[in-house]
Amino acid sequence: MTVVDNTAGASARNPRDTAFIGHPIGLGWLAASEFWERFAYYGMQTLLVLYMTHWLFTPGHVEHVWGFPALRGFFEWLYGKSLSPLALASNINGLYAGLVYVTPLGGGFLADRVIGRTNAVTVGALLMVAGGFLMALDATFIVALLCLLIGVGCFKGNIASQVGDLYAINDKRRADGFQIYFLGIQLAVIISPLICGYLSQRVEWHLGFVAAGAGMSLGLLIYLMGRRTFPPEPLRRKGDHVERPPLTAHDWKVVILLVALLPVLAVSIIGNQEIFNAYLVWGEKNFQTVIFGFNMPITWIVSVDAFVSAITMVGVIAFWRWFGRHWKEPDEITKIVIGVAISALGPLVLAGCAAVATQTHHPVPLYWALGFHILNDIGFSNVLPVGLALYSRAAPKGLGGMMIAVYYVHLFIGNTLIGYLGGLLGTMPDTAFWLMHVVLMAISAAVLLAARFAFASWLAPAAEEAQLATS
Repeated sequence: MTVVDNTAGASARNPRDTAFIGHPIGLGWLAASEFWERFAYYGMQTLLVLYMTHWLFTPGHVEHVWGFPALRGFFEWLYGKSLSPLALASNINGLYAGLVYVTPLGGGFLADRVIGRTNAVTVGALLMVAGGFLMALDATFIVALLCLLIGVGCFKGNIASQVGDLYAINDKRRADGFQIYFLGIQLAVIISPLICGYLSQRVEWHLGFVAAGAGMSLGLLIYLMGRRTFPPEPLRRKGDHVERPPLTAHDWKVVILLVALLPVLAVSIIGNQEIFNAYLVWGEKNFQTVIFGFNMPITWIVSVDAFVSAITMVGVIAFWRWFGRHWKEPDEITKIVIGVAISALGPLVLAGCAAVATQTHHPVPLYWALGFHILNDIGFSNVLPVGLALYSRAAPKGLGGMMIAVYYVHLFIGNTLIGYLGGLLGTMPDTAFWLMHVVLMAISAAVLLAARFAFASWLAPAAEEAQLATS
């Protein structure tokens, strides 16, 4: 399908559109909308497993949840046994967190083929507003999750595409624009657990979800106010088509390899993804959260992680730039192996923390948690974004967008796996629980390292450039 783009006039004006700190004015509206959407999403996500275990799945509340027997029956059929409230909550949380990375495929199709990006984002925002407020009622819990899943699917990928469409192909401000856009996301991840977590854990559980719904309402309002500044959408005509070069034998090998690596990458991220699941339940009992007489909500530790993550991401970028000036910089898959090895040390710290807590029968100081987050975030900075770079670069010509979508499937697999692993908390010693994560991540690093040596000729940038030169 050939795309007829009616944005040529807008693109020509883009270099002179500097109304928002040197960028198109639409960036400001889109970044602000995304800030509040991420505020709502991470505020809710931080609370989810704690809310289920501490409130929703307790006697007197669980009986009121519409459709709960069917939901519980599905997971018990899946595992062939009855599940504890913690195991059920962990699996629901893991499945929800995983599906968040699948529904944008449908949202992108809806926007591209049916209603356009602006309408898709608006529909997604409306569904997320509804989902946030429906989470404030026990009965509508499952309905709320469905609204949130579909809403994120319509919102997330399409608003990011609109950011890219603000710039002409050769506009050098594009990368800087996305950095500004992602800065808003990082700020939202820091702030939302502080506000939503405090309201839920220290005032009333449902108030945190009300705050998330209110935040999403602000995001929707800002988005609608800024619509006139968004880029025009491409026109599509019936019968148009896109000419793509046929895949070569080498292309097929690369595609098969990248797909085969997805389960390995899924295992590599379990230390990081556990932060929104069993880690919060475990940390609430094992960390000293009273600071100068104030009992810190355990959800605030997610804000600490986001703050540490922002610092370590900047540090990792600076380190590789410095390294590249003195030595040959490693390729992407080598960086991923290094990142997984470092991030595996994070759960190792938690295993030591669990051993100390078991021996002393007292919660441990928060510097143990800080050690975990520093190691995890340094490593993870070399995994998720570097993997995205690998899949976008190595993808055969004409399949870049599809392979990026494929790459995100590993987040679905990883979060679903976390749902299962988190349900094992309490069924084994805590030290063994965290060592299990270390071993699985170490195996993932070993497999990735083997793939690095076995298939370097397929994935290395130098080999790719040589093939292009001879084709």
